[in-house]
Amino acid sequence: MLMKGVTLRGLEVFAALGTTGSVAQAAEITGLSQPAVSQQLRNLETALGAELVDHGRRPMVLTPAGRSFLARTEAVLSELRLAQSELTVMDLSELTTLSFGLIDDFDNDLTPRLVTILADSLTRCRFKMITAPSHEINEALEDRRLHIAVAASTGELREGIVEYPLARDPFILVAPRGTVQDRQDVMGALAGLPLLRYAKEQMISRQIESHLSRQRLVFEERFEIGSHLALMAMVARRIGWALTTPLGYMRAGRFHDELDVFPLPFAAFSRTISLFAAADWADRVPRDVAQTMRRLVRSQMIDPAVNRLPWLAGELRVLED
Repeated sequence: MLMKGVTLRGLEVFAALGTTGSVAQAAEITGLSQPAVSQQLRNLETALGAELVDHGRRPMVLTPAGRSFLARTEAVLSELRLAQSELTVMDLSELTTLSFGLIDDFDNDLTPRLVTILADSLTRCRFKMITAPSHEINEALEDRRLHIAVAASTGELREGIVEYPLARDPFILVAPRGTVQDRQDVMGALAGLPLLRYAKEQMISRQIESHLSRQRLVFEERFEIGSHLALMAMVARRIGWALTTPLGYMRAGRFHDELDVFPLPFAAFSRTISLFAAADWADRVPRDVAQTMRRLVRSQMIDPAVNRLPWLAGELRVLED
């Protein structure tokens, strides 16, 4: 039994404070007011009989006890969210066939979990799942080769297709480890290295190039890479730098020790990851799947990313329908 005064909400607030160091950002993440965030922290510290943060510093800095407790708190919250996802009841037993497309950014961790959950619900169904880049997923959905798909949104209304937003995925800059010494002059430090681009047919490439054009930013075109992992490998090998998103970056875990990550040194922009379904489908099925996806994205993708890059808190986030 938890000691009196230790609540799930208090743990969520502390985790948000621990990763951001900001009451304002913790309030945004948790949906509470700033006074309520402060009160939750005080209640938790009283219950534990220990100070978790140094209240005299801004941004807040964790005490040694706070750092130790944060690691445990994040592990507990991650397991609770994962359990919630796996226990989500989706009554899909009436379906006889389901074709599902999933963006390949999720291949490492989320896809195996989702397949397991769906398989438990699809008791009498012929089930097909594919993973591919967003542009291929969207084409298959348009051609009615998929019933439900998860991909990056184009932002356009498409006739006969309903969109359920899942997550906001902001763009970030990835550079070889140690190349940038002054975070106030990121572009200056990278002046001698080329921009490594995604292949032009990919949706993420079109989004990046459109934004660079709007910002009147021009970079030499030398490398165009179709594989996300190959792109990150080239950055790790110090061949150049790249623009990607946290979901893409987290997929390249094997290269993290050779990479530095920064907020964009020019105007920020982001993409939206959404679930799409044919409009003639019953609304309940895609809504149930979308809600399960949001929980999985939070536990398997967003929480680990924010834990590694705390400045993403509030920027990389789940989008409620």
